[in-house]
Amino acid sequence: MKKTIFLFILTFATMFSLSAQTTWKIDVSHSNVLFTVSHMVISEVTGRFTDFEGTLVQTGAEFTGATLNAKIKTTSINTDNEGRDKHLRSADFFDTEKNPEITFVSKSFEKTGKDTYKITGDFTMRGVTKTVTLDAKYKGSTKDPWGNTKAGFKATTSLNRMDYGVKWSKSLDGGGFVVGETIDAIFQIELTQEKLEQEKK
Repeated sequence: MKKTIFLFILTFATMFSLSAQTTWKIDVSHSNVLFTVSHMVISEVTGRFTDFEGTLVQTGAEFTGATLNAKIKTTSINTDNEGRDKHLRSADFFDTEKNPEITFVSKSFEKTGKDTYKITGDFTMRGVTKTVTLDAKYKGSTKDPWGNTKAGFKATTSLNRMDYGVKWSKSLDGGGFVVGETIDAIFQIELTQEKLEQEKK
């Protein structure tokens, strides 16, 4: 009898745990993956990636403890300059033929304030993996006109491109380099909540 009760409780707890999970997908058409880098010390170049995807799995009422997996296609880099973009795809920079994706796999999703989170995970670029922390701001959630639940985040981080083998640059006579070492990344993300199977039917 006790064994039966224990199995019932375990089954119920497992079902509750599964039902508490909420899966979100990045809505690419309403999201942006941006970066800025110093150019010749005196200015900045801004670029973006246009081909990316990601899934966030929420396990509670808030996003604490959520998991995030994201991929960026390196060939989709766009700085509004065809010649520069071709160079960025070459072995001097992203080497897109050998390294078609940049990936991020979260290891922790920690709430730090009312609407702020730190998302720490493995960031892989050009075959090199480093631990990176994103400072994220939760922008809220809402329903769109078609009944889909939406949520928004803005996350930022800084990377040293040298850590990932992206070392090309040229020195300037006045000091400094054509391309700076620090990359500031900005992720403006809109998520769409996946509907349960029974809701889809």
